[in-house]
Amino acid sequence: MKKVSYQRPRQVREALALVAGDGGARFLGGGTNLVDLMKDGVETPTRLVDVRLLPLDGVRESPDGGLVIGATTTNSDLAAHPEVRRRYPALSQAVLAGASGQLRNMATVGGNLLQRTRCGYFADPSQPCNKRSPGSGCSAIAGEHHNHAVLGWSDHCVATHPSDMAVALAAFDAVVHYETLNGTHEIPLCEFYPPVGESPQRESVLPPGALITAVTLPAAAASPRSRYRKVRERASYAFANVSVAAALDVHQGVVQGARIALGGLASRPWRAHAAETALRGTPTTADRFRFAADAELSAARPLRDNAYKVTLARNLIEAVLAELAHWAE
Repeated sequence: MKKVSYQRPRQVREALALVAGDGGARFLGGGTNLVDLMKDGVETPTRLVDVRLLPLDGVRESPDGGLVIGATTTNSDLAAHPEVRRRYPALSQAVLAGASGQLRNMATVGGNLLQRTRCGYFADPSQPCNKRSPGSGCSAIAGEHHNHAVLGWSDHCVATHPSDMAVALAAFDAVVHYETLNGTHEIPLCEFYPPVGESPQRESVLPPGALITAVTLPAAAASPRSRYRKVRERASYAFANVSVAAALDVHQGVVQGARIALGGLASRPWRAHAAETALRGTPTTADRFRFAADAELSAARPLRDNAYKVTLARNLIEAVLAELAHWAE
């Protein structure tokens, strides 16, 4: 039995002070990821700082007409919020696709964004894993990798980012707000996760001891006809093989703008900029949708057993875009 201290601060500055300079301290939200990893012996914190009593809960309108989502808002409350469902439906759909009801009731928005990018080898301390033990190697590359990355991976890690919520947030140009003892800061979500590169253990750009306080959605990104679709190996709680969050702005049969983000393909939510550019100013036809999907997936580098993901992603992108175009008409 390993001794772990547990504290429940009520103010953000108090929480920050408790973890400052303590490499063994971890913030605890719903615990749906951290506690599992502690049970597996992957995470071994010596101090848990529970953030659920901090005044960071709820969803409210921002000054620009967008939404501010508090970091301790549960996934269930986020998915059910009427303004999220009305103005950013793909986000609500993504959260509902992400986990069972029991997990959604516990998991928090901030914790969801910071859950570890992982695969079975990461969760098994007996296996080499560069994320868990830098320099030890990546067991998945030559091992079991049918659900691993095809975009943006490196020789150091081929795991895929597990969050459905983050994929939808990426499509909506979300901004992550966080606080340190030096003050408040913000960063676009698409810059929040660094490329896997040679340091796969570094999964976000947050400085040590920083605490996510909120996520904002700009009013300009609102899209009542957005869509999130996820393909997984079973209907219950499972990571995505491929997922798509998308919105189309169509006028008289021509795409004026597009928002597309992909999940299950890379170590981070993948904003499909090439596909968005390929769609802009073109007619809403099946040929153009396939061309846009191919433009994005041309950078894919499948491993031995996951080339199916490229075909699956192409078909899913086409299907979602066709559905959105039909709604627009």
